[in-house]
Amino acid sequence: MAPPTPRLVVSVDLKKKPWEQALPLHNRWHPEIPPVAHVKVSEVFRVEMVDWTGSVIKDDDSAADVKFIDLSTVHYLSGPIRVVDKETPAMPGDLLAVEICNLGPLPGDEWGYTATFDRENGGGFLTDHFPCATKAIWYFEGIYAYSPHIPGVRFPGLTHPGIIGTAPSMELLNIWNEREREVEENGHNSLKLCEVLHSRPLANLPSTKGCHLGKIKKGTAEWEKIAKEAARTIPGRENGGNCDIKNLSRGSKIYLPVFVEGANLSTGDMHFSQGDGEVSFCGAIEMSGFLELKCEIIRGGMKEYLTPMGPTPLHVNPIFEIGPVEPRFSEWLVFEGISVDESGRQHFLDASVAYKRAVLNAIDYLSKFGYSKEQVYLLLSCCPCEGRISGIVDAPNAVATLAIPTAIFDQDIRPKAGKVPIGPRLVRKPDVLRCSYDGNLPTTKNPAASM
Repeated sequence: MAPPTPRLVVSVDLKKKPWEQALPLHNRWHPEIPPVAHVKVSEVFRVEMVDWTGSVIKDDDSAADVKFIDLSTVHYLSGPIRVVDKETPAMPGDLLAVEICNLGPLPGDEWGYTATFDRENGGGFLTDHFPCATKAIWYFEGIYAYSPHIPGVRFPGLTHPGIIGTAPSMELLNIWNEREREVEENGHNSLKLCEVLHSRPLANLPSTKGCHLGKIKKGTAEWEKIAKEAARTIPGRENGGNCDIKNLSRGSKIYLPVFVEGANLSTGDMHFSQGDGEVSFCGAIEMSGFLELKCEIIRGGMKEYLTPMGPTPLHVNPIFEIGPVEPRFSEWLVFEGISVDESGRQHFLDASVAYKRAVLNAIDYLSKFGYSKEQVYLLLSCCPCEGRISGIVDAPNAVATLAIPTAIFDQDIRPKAGKVPIGPRLVRKPDVLRCSYDGNLPTTKNPAASM
């Protein structure tokens, strides 16, 4: 017999707020957030998700919603989902193998957006160069995306969930909160990279502001206790979480460590497409969407397959098996960066500084072909570009590269003899939507730009 239609275990109504859903969504990690659904191994089930902001960002002609967004409320996740094998749930120490069978945008909501946050409200990888809030809207035509705000570009999306993970144990949650509090409190003085990368805060610590805990009612003693402990969903961690791996599409499989009974799987932050690094922060083509998943439990799999890299057996990381589906490109333009910052200062084998240089080099180059630098910044965050650490041993320079498929453009962007072509055909209007930057933090300038 043909397999049954995937069972819908979490549905969303895009006209309702995340906390108004029939199965309320959550935006924190905590072992005591109760599951909203149960699934059995080998069962194919369907999960629907709002976009990561809970439909705060609109398909309109303004970036004001991006500038003034409350980032304490974002990353709404569908779940948790309890996974059982017959009558026995997944147990701590197991591995949960999650296969992505199908995925896509929600029917009737086939659009998305890419944005940069205001430097005073989240910023991004290049926030010292691009302090203003900006936004570009994208529309979907089957597997392709195009934007009226970045004309002359069209590409196939490799759709994937930005966030998929299991609930932490209380012991692991305490490890997260302790180490991230140390970074936030002392990082400005102890971490030299803070002088080059200007995203703030350095860590997003537990906060009751904007906290949503699924079925746990806000204002109760239980809610108050858990909200003060629950980890934000911004970074990826040992449980998977916000890994933003752009190749986790159809046919992929994620091997997640299990820390609590039932695993308590959650997912969200659907992306139609993303570039490696998601450099603008709100940087994929963000959208609502659905996943059709199938789970298996590998008993004792954490000890068998995952080697702890830290002081406890909990210091492990998931394994990802990439599926066979991805866009095919044959020609790429590759930009290199080395670990020398914009002031000319040498850094020692720092891949972050090198990748920043590679992205800046690509932005400056593509802006010669009629695009604003803001358009290119958003494009490199969401198009299927490939980031690589090309060299990490040849002191003092780390080497990072950013490869851009040339076929996504409607013009030839390769260097040629003579000057860069000019003329009305190359002017890309309109530009991205943007707001003014009203803060007083200094921006970083390229000293050689005016020479």
